[in-house]
Amino acid sequence: MPEPTQLSKTENFSDLTTLELAQALAQRLAIAPNDWHRLKSNRKSRAGEQAAAALVFLLKDQPEEAIARFNMATGWLDKSISAPPCPTHGHRSN
Repeated sequence: MPEPTQLSKTENFSDLTTLELAQALAQRLAIAPNDWHRLKSNRKSRAGEQAAAALVFLLKDQPEEAIARFNMATGWLDKSISAPPCPTHGHRSN
């Protein structure tokens, strides 16, 4: 995941680079660990998280990573991908 940029509420958006704005958006849309179980299958949340990350990679001139994240965002929206089961629940090793 791209490194987030912290923004103070007093900063003016025009003072920020496009990359900093994208990083702030990615940080805002990232699913927090304490929300993971609640949002892991939420298609809008997952697609937004991936699309914002893709934008950061695009602006960092990393097109392969951007494409991968945009494809994942599309997969969430078109329902071609789903959240895998949680590895810590309901599975025992033999």
